[in-house]
Amino acid sequence: MAFYFYLVCGVLGGVLGGMGMGGGTVLIPLLTLLCGVEQGVAQGVNLLSFLPMSVLALSVHAKNGLLKKRGLALFVPPALACSVAASFLAARLPSVVLRRAFGVFLVALSLFQFRAAFRAFRARKAKALYKNGRV
Repeated sequence: MAFYFYLVCGVLGGVLGGMGMGGGTVLIPLLTLLCGVEQGVAQGVNLLSFLPMSVLALSVHAKNGLLKKRGLALFVPPALACSVAASFLAARLPSVVLRRAFGVFLVALSLFQFRAAFRAFRARKAKALYKNGRV
């Protein structure tokens, strides 16, 4: 029965990741809070599941001409090196430190999302006022 529960959590994380939200923002809390998985293991599972999803997304974006290749060679090697270094660091940190750092990340992410939504709302409202001749 636990297998099906893990499967549902993986599907939810994958669907949201495919929609662009970032599956880890859902998958990691699902695994830690609902499935009782240790934080380090949950983050490792998230990173492992990210690899095939990113390869697929990258190929789809490249096929549709949405991939900007200029500057890619300068961006990818440092990103890979930092990812490897961070994974080794995360493997050595206690779960409580990872859990708190991930919590801070989620709070910061939500604040940025609220700010972007508020700015978009204000821009739409200003555009509507201008269109109706009220400004």
